[in-house]
Amino acid sequence: MDYFELTVNIEPREPWADILVAELAELGFESFVETESGIQAYAPVQIGDVSSILKETCIHNNSEINMDWKLEKIPHQNWNATWEESFDPVLVDSRLAIIAPFHNANDFPERELIVIQPQMSFGTGHHQTTYLMSQFLLDLHLLPERLLDMGTGTGVLAILAEKKGAKDILAVDIESWSVENTLENAARNGCSKIRGLLGDIDSIKENDFGVILANINKNVLKRHLPDYAKLCSDNGLLYLSGFFTSDVSELEEAAQKVGFQLEEVRDKETWASMKLKKTAL
Repeated sequence: MDYFELTVNIEPREPWADILVAELAELGFESFVETESGIQAYAPVQIGDVSSILKETCIHNNSEINMDWKLEKIPHQNWNATWEESFDPVLVDSRLAIIAPFHNANDFPERELIVIQPQMSFGTGHHQTTYLMSQFLLDLHLLPERLLDMGTGTGVLAILAEKKGAKDILAVDIESWSVENTLENAARNGCSKIRGLLGDIDSIKENDFGVILANINKNVLKRHLPDYAKLCSDNGLLYLSGFFTSDVSELEEAAQKVGFQLEEVRDKETWASMKLKKTAL
């Protein structure tokens, strides 16, 4: 599959680059790379007229910013190499390093290592949200045996969950290459407790998950919240990320309506993550 590479330079970069990433993710772009002057965004060429898509975003006719953009077509055979060149390690405190096979593991002493081959399924590439969700998992002293990783991407959180002691992990994604990539990365990290499932929330035919992880985006999370309530065990934990700090109140209100109580919010560079607990009926 051929892809578009959209390069956008924005001045001032903050907070507009992060806002643009969130908007483009909802408009069909799949992967993003941060640059010094803005972002690079990737989508299948089937997405259509990119100039029309940009007119729906924050940068269109915005008097507060200066911007320019260019569009290139990337043939399928060049995609992985292009993506690898832009993948930086994700370092979570002094405890965890999420790296690719082409990084030197010796550069990250005294950290737990997760090695992934990013390919196309690194999702939006928001290292901030990956950091926050990983940090939450690292802080859990005891993981339940059954865990759901919704929108698994490369499987990073599922892999970390197994390393933390989860015995049965269902990793779900709507993209086939994400599920394949997750299972490949699980094997690469010596994990055997991770099951992959291709589909959306309605494809999950089991329940009673003690922990649910969902690092997606605000609109999808709000739509899924009633399903998370059905899938989560009583007193189970729900971790959400992929949204801005300004979205926390809206998500908290929606979560309370289906039986979740907010326990903690963490943020990093305008991005947020929430820990919620399902109240027993």
